[in-house]
Amino acid sequence: MLSDKTVVITGGARGIGREIALKMADAGANIALVDVCRREEMEETRMQAAALGSQALAYQCAVEDEAQVIAVTKEIASAFGRVDILVNNAGITKDNLLLRMSAEDFSRVLDVNLQGAFHFIRHLVRQIMRSPAGRIINISSVVGLRGNFGQVNYAASKAGLIGLTKSVAREFAGKSVTCNAIAPGFIETAMTSTLPEQALENLRASIPLGRPGRADEVAALALFLASPEAAYITGEVIRIDGGMAM
Repeated sequence: MLSDKTVVITGGARGIGREIALKMADAGANIALVDVCRREEMEETRMQAAALGSQALAYQCAVEDEAQVIAVTKEIASAFGRVDILVNNAGITKDNLLLRMSAEDFSRVLDVNLQGAFHFIRHLVRQIMRSPAGRIINISSVVGLRGNFGQVNYAASKAGLIGLTKSVAREFAGKSVTCNAIAPGFIETAMTSTLPEQALENLRASIPLGRPGRADEVAALALFLASPEAAYITGEVIRIDGGMAM
């Protein structure tokens, strides 16, 4: 399905990003993993992708640092010779009530979650435009659609990704580049496993399907949006949330 395509995935070493990397590697893509985590974690995911037959390389990069992004995107273009698909998945949380949230924590989350996506789109889109099937996929959240108690920074960043997605979709549609956003709900990852049990129960109770989602389910949606079957879909925000935000 993605044979000979090159996919760049930010936040690709863990959680949802890792599942997207493995799903796309299994579909025949070559994988450039970008993350800020420890080399050991990145190498584990890289080796799993390579075991699926992918040319897989890993790059450490703080996505909010434009100088690092410029250097890494040049390395990726040189190593792979092309970039067809970009998945902006890197993200952080620094939750607190608005009255207790520092300006630093507000800005930090927007810098990583929103500005990081802008940097990677800006510095890879010329490569993506050269592809006959250019794709940009931004991982937003249902929180960006409906807000959430104690997450004004995270909600603002994810809502911003939706506006970014729609604007990029309009700007590059004439170059046959699609840009879509995925809005996951409550997905089981290492990040959510640290929540208190009562908070987990409350979250489950808010989901009509009665269970959290899995990272591989989000990855399957990302694979579809990267595939030839999704060539006529652009500017969309697709929820994958068990009905949480309907």
